[in-house]
Amino acid sequence: MDAVRLIVTSGRALAAGGEVPDVLTEVWQVQALAQAIGSRLAVHGPPELRGEAIGLTELAGRGCGVLRTPQLAPGELRAAQLTELGDARQALVRLGTLLGETGIALVGVACAAGDEATYWQCMEAIDAADESRDRVLEMLRKLADREAHLPEREAG
Repeated sequence: MDAVRLIVTSGRALAAGGEVPDVLTEVWQVQALAQAIGSRLAVHGPPELRGEAIGLTELAGRGCGVLRTPQLAPGELRAAQLTELGDARQALVRLGTLLGETGIALVGVACAAGDEATYWQCMEAIDAADESRDRVLEMLRKLADREAHLPEREAG
C-alpha cells in the first residue's frame, strides 16, 4: 500500500479516539509508520533527503520506544503494509500533518492521565512526535529547494 493511503488510514484511526490504550496504540502506529517512511526515503529517496530521513527513522523509533508496544493481530501493523512511497512531497505533507495531530491527541491523553507514568510517557511521546514533524518539515524545505533549482540544472 502506498504511504499516503496508510497515512490517511492512520489519521482516521487516530481521530476515532477511544479509550487511552486505543489512542496510545494509534500513536504508536503513527510513529511506526513515520519510521518506515523515513527508512524508505533514506534508501530510495532523493539524496538531499537522506540525512533527514535517517533522523526521522531514529526519532520515530524513539517515539515507538517510549510507548508500550501494542498487541496487534497479524496484518494490523500499518507500517508493515508500506510497499511504495508514491509522491514523496505529498506523503511528507500528510505525514507532517498526522504527526501534528498525534501531538494534539497526546496532549489530550496527558491532561486526562490518572497516573504520573502515563503523563510522562505522553510528554516523551509528544517530544518525539514534534521532533519527527520537524524532520518532515525540513525534508519538505529541501524538496522545495531542489524543485526551485531543477530548472537551473536542466538549463546548464
